[in-house]
Amino acid sequence: MKAYESVVHHVESGILAGSLRVGAHLPPERDLAVELGVSRSAVREGIRALEAQGLVSSAVGAGNDAGTRITDQRSEALSRLLRLHVALAKYPVDEVVEARVALERSSLALAAQRLDEESRLRLRGLLDRMAEPDTTQDEFNALDTDFHVVLAEVGRNRLMTDMTVAVRESLRRPILDAERSLGDWDAFRGELQEHHEAIYAAVVDGDQRRAADLVEAHIRAAYAILPIVLDGAPGSTAPAIGHQ
Repeated sequence: MKAYESVVHHVESGILAGSLRVGAHLPPERDLAVELGVSRSAVREGIRALEAQGLVSSAVGAGNDAGTRITDQRSEALSRLLRLHVALAKYPVDEVVEARVALERSSLALAAQRLDEESRLRLRGLLDRMAEPDTTQDEFNALDTDFHVVLAEVGRNRLMTDMTVAVRESLRRPILDAERSLGDWDAFRGELQEHHEAIYAAVVDGDQRRAADLVEAHIRAAYAILPIVLDGAPGSTAPAIGHQ
C-alpha cells in the first residue's frame, strides 16, 4: 500500500464504521501524518484523492468551516466517475441505457405516487421552456436532463436519484452529439416533447404502471432513433408512446 493510500483507507474505514459522519473534521495535516506514520505530503495526496471521490472538502481560514471535513457530494462524484468510464468504454452504452430504463421505471412509479404541487409546477415549467421556439438544441438537452432528474427527485429515494443523475449525465454528451447529426432535429424534438407530455400526464394522474411503461418506451424509442454507435451497440425498437 502506498503511503497516501493508507490515508484514504483510514478515512474510508472511519466512514464505514460510522465514526466519521458528514460534517466531521479530520485531524490537522501534521497530526494525521503522525497518527498514520506517513509524511505530510502523503496526507495531502490522500486528501486530494478523497476530494476527487466527493468524500471530503477542504477550506483555509479559521472557524468551523476551516480544515478538512467529511462532506456529501455523492451525486457529483458518481456522475463524474460514470461519465469517464463510459467515455473509456468500460460500460457499453447499451448497458448504460438498460440501467437507465430499470432506474427510471422505478423512479417514475414512485413519482406518480408522491408528486406534490411544487414538483408538478417545476415539471410543468421545464416542459413549457422546452416548448419555446427559441430554445436551442443545447438548452433543450439540458432541460430534458433536468426533467428526468426532477422526476427522480419527486420519488424521494436519494440513492435512486443519485444513480439516475449519474447515468443520465454519463449519456448527456453522446446524446447531444447524436442529436446534432440528425437530419430533422425539429421532428425529433417534437416527438420528445410528445413523450414528455405523456409521461407528465401519467405522473400527475398518479398512474404508476403507465408512467413506468411510458418512460421505458421513451428511452428506448429515443435510443433507437439516435445514431449512438459506441461499442457496436445496436438500437432497439419501441412503440410510439404519445397516443397509448
